Amino acid sequence: MRPRQMLAVAAMFITPVLAFAQSNETPKLDKRQANQAARIEQGKASGQLTDKEAAKLEKGQAKVAAKEEKAKADGVVTKKERAKLQHAENKQSKKIAKQKHDAQTKPATPPAN
Repeated sequence: MRPRQMLAVAAMFITPVLAFAQSNETPKLDKRQANQAARIEQGKASGQLTDKEAAKLEKGQAKVAAKEEKAKADGVVTKKERAKLQHAENKQSKKIAKQKHDAQTKPATPPAN
């Protein structure tokens, strides 16, 4: 094979790999955000989270979502941006766990008559 042909064949195989590696899709992050939102909702329902704690956690999740949208704005989410988003999600996860397992709980509502 001539060098020019080899280069063309290599480009055909490398281009899709690069496009996949730096796409603006973030399915793992989206799934994680949904999971963490569900954890917050479960904490509210069980009384593990007070309304104030839940609001603060939801605000933190919104900030992570805003960071994700900013990363997607140019059409490419780079490896560095993904790492920053992952770090932000890790911090949020720890905050959720800490708030769900602290001594504060939502007061029980009296049964309606």
